[in-house]
Amino acid sequence: MPLLVSDYSWTQTASTVHISLPLKGARVGKVDIVSTDEYVKVHFPPYLFEVFLLEPVHDDRSTARVGDGVAVIGLEKRTARVWEGLMATADKEKKKEIRRRALLEHHNTLSSQARRTAETRQADRKYALETMMKLEQEERDGIQRTKDGERERTTAELEEWQRHREEEDSGMKKRRDEEDSGMKKRRDEEDSGMKKRRDEEDSGMKKRDQRGDLPPPRRSSSIFVSFTPRVFLTALRESRVPEEEEWLRKQAAARRAVSGDDEDLKDLKEEERNPEWLKDKGDQRFLTGDFLGAVNAYNLSIRLNRRNPAVFSNRAACHLKMRNLHKAIEDASQALDLLTPPVAANAAARLRASVRRGTAFLQLQLYAQGLQDFQAALKIDPQNEALQADTQRLRDIIQGSAAGGT
Repeated sequence: MPLLVSDYSWTQTASTVHISLPLKGARVGKVDIVSTDEYVKVHFPPYLFEVFLLEPVHDDRSTARVGDGVAVIGLEKRTARVWEGLMATADKEKKKEIRRRALLEHHNTLSSQARRTAETRQADRKYALETMMKLEQEERDGIQRTKDGERERTTAELEEWQRHREEEDSGMKKRRDEEDSGMKKRRDEEDSGMKKRRDEEDSGMKKRDQRGDLPPPRRSSSIFVSFTPRVFLTALRESRVPEEEEWLRKQAAARRAVSGDDEDLKDLKEEERNPEWLKDKGDQRFLTGDFLGAVNAYNLSIRLNRRNPAVFSNRAACHLKMRNLHKAIEDASQALDLLTPPVAANAAARLRASVRRGTAFLQLQLYAQGLQDFQAALKIDPQNEALQADTQRLRDIIQGSAAGGT
């Protein structure tokens, strides 16, 4: 269960309400704020703060500022008057309905923002494409004008050259005829001498062939070609080479990043100081149902090497089994942070970590966050029927068409 925050403070005027909430050391990127006209929720694992407001506010005019370890939320009242208190008095079912409507409204808001962003991006791309096409057309027109001018100038020069050439040819033809007659006579004389020499050579070669004086045949040989092996099986034209090489470098660094300098680790056996051995030990205990023993093995493996995403992901699975949902979310998030950049080699690991974190969100009834993780997993494996069914079930819960629950 999440830890509910009670040490908050709030102030009000006739028109506004300000809520100040300490973040208890949480990073800014880990703070999730949901706000509607009648509900406010701030989630920073493992802490949760939610308010069912006494009266409706203008959600579109609300503000939220996170920094210096504090989240400050400003709300503008719809009715300008002083409230008797911050929270409304409501039963459990009414609160559940308000929370469901708030999460659905928040999801619809995020979808609308994403749609508007996509439309704006599409319009920008269209405008850039039209501008580029216009510039390219102007450039082509300029090149065509230059070509036409060059063609006209070259045609005029060629005609002038042909005129001079015809005048020269008329005088040269006579000289060539005289030279040709003399050259023909010399060629005839040379041909008669060459014919005689060829006949003599052919006669000598025929005699040598009859004696069998032929050169030996050439020896055969083989040429061996080797190819550089590829680590990834993706076709080169589809390969994301820089990301794949970065992932290989991170994997190599993770294998080298083994620390055993803690004093309480000195008494461990040799194999117990091997993070991979400890990971395998945790995997075996997980398969036998000893989830606490598996967590202990994974804890020690992480102390020795904090760069192995598989250990964090497997420990998240153990916490799921033991209903330590916030710890499962933290471990799955750490695994996803380490599984970057996203390449084909770590796709399966990213899918497992996304499903485990999404399942923890689902069991905490944080349906919007869970839906995001299941959609990310489905993007990796679109043909997975189980993922398709779970994702649709989450959509139904958020949209209010399912009975609810996990």
